Amino acid sequence: MTVTVQPKALTNYKARDFRMLIDGNWVKTEDGSTLERVAPGHGVIVSRYQAGTKPDAERAIAAARRAFDDGPWPNMTGAERSNLLLKAADLIAARADELAHLDAIESGKPISQAKAELGGAVDIWRYAAALARDLHGESYNTLGQGTLGVVLREAIGVVSIITPWNFPFLIVSQKLPFALAAGCTTVVKPSELTSGSTLVLGEILAEAGIPSGVVNIVTGTGPEVGAPMTTHPDVDMVSFTGSTGVGRLTMANAAQTLKKVSLELGGKNPQIVFPDANLDEFVDAAVFGAYFNAGECCNAGSRLILHRDIADEVTARIAELSKKVKVGDPLDPSTQVGAIITPLHLEKIAGYVSGARDAGADVALGGEALDLGLGQFMAPTILSGVKPEMAVAREEVFGPVLSVLTFETTDEAIRIANSIDYGLSAGVWSRDFDTCLTIGRRVRAGTIWMNTFMDGASELPFGGYKQSGLGRELGRHAVEDYTETKTLNMHIGARTNWWMPR
Repeated sequence: MTVTVQPKALTNYKARDFRMLIDGNWVKTEDGSTLERVAPGHGVIVSRYQAGTKPDAERAIAAARRAFDDGPWPNMTGAERSNLLLKAADLIAARADELAHLDAIESGKPISQAKAELGGAVDIWRYAAALARDLHGESYNTLGQGTLGVVLREAIGVVSIITPWNFPFLIVSQKLPFALAAGCTTVVKPSELTSGSTLVLGEILAEAGIPSGVVNIVTGTGPEVGAPMTTHPDVDMVSFTGSTGVGRLTMANAAQTLKKVSLELGGKNPQIVFPDANLDEFVDAAVFGAYFNAGECCNAGSRLILHRDIADEVTARIAELSKKVKVGDPLDPSTQVGAIITPLHLEKIAGYVSGARDAGADVALGGEALDLGLGQFMAPTILSGVKPEMAVAREEVFGPVLSVLTFETTDEAIRIANSIDYGLSAGVWSRDFDTCLTIGRRVRAGTIWMNTFMDGASELPFGGYKQSGLGRELGRHAVEDYTETKTLNMHIGARTNWWMPR
């Protein structure tokens, strides 16, 4: 039986009203239309955002264009930009509780998790600030006595940043500070479901001293706001995190003007477990990897590929530990799995479970929605007897659903892991380093965890193979993603022996 934490009614909660940030001004839409956010864990309206339109996006793009072409930001020294980013990081830390509360109540994630994410975000901002001072070009004095080559790195220009609902503040922090460190100006569109913390970030950046027009934040839907941000000729680059389907559309839109595109998309991430693994540690990691953020995570360890000799034992142990996971009120510090983002998404998750059962899989645990009186919740679910060809083993469920598959040989495990369209991350569990390294080198994914899962650091690049995306975020080269290279080929002294004789 699932352990539940009953949501407490927010009887006196006052919904927060937000405006958009365009060219340093907090503005409404022309007709004053808004979008209301109902808290997925409590069922009441908690936020109202401006329902931005194409003209709003165009005004924001124009402001970012002016700030880049005529403003001081791209021409500041790296040290000057770094100091402002460090100041922003300190202000984020000072308002971390407020930001975490917004993310928890709007997304349904547990408040304890949201606070941990804010700590990670602060670290990312400080890391990006350090990289602002490290960005540099190259020089070549090996081209002969009469030639000197210099390669410059310059900010790419105006960047459209589009972020999802599952990690509202963390993901904008994986993009925006690196774009700013490079000297770019930006237009940010947060998800229309979880815009609150990004709008508060706009207040923080203004207080930190980021010039007007450098960061613009437009709220609204993808068709109204996101589409013009990906097609407008004054935008030089698009950085998008979201579903693979919308990522394809983003790439097609950007192709109209040949923009640079960075995409962080879906995942169907395997954990491959051998009989010699430390099963106590793995079982804990399996439960965490499956149910963290209610499974609404591109990095979720949603596929277990277990050696047949240990599959039954390990599945039973995971089921027993999963029964202890606390599901319920996102604002309760003891909650581990919060609410599902929308009722429609809950139906989608339940549909995958039903489809898997019809295809021959067994429901070893859970499998149903939970009625806690308020909001929408899903019980931690384990599906055993899953075959590689089933939809639940190939497609991103984006919910607290764990699929268990089995293998006999290393080659078979690798084949199963690589058999899908995604390649974001993977895990391997074995005490034998050769086994881990073999899996690490042959599984096609951007991150391979060895005897751990879903660890991360600002210094480590993040991104995927295949349909999990293009490019990488974080790491020491993250700022470079927001730059262009320019070659200066300089002749020294008098030039002779031109093509036409004199």
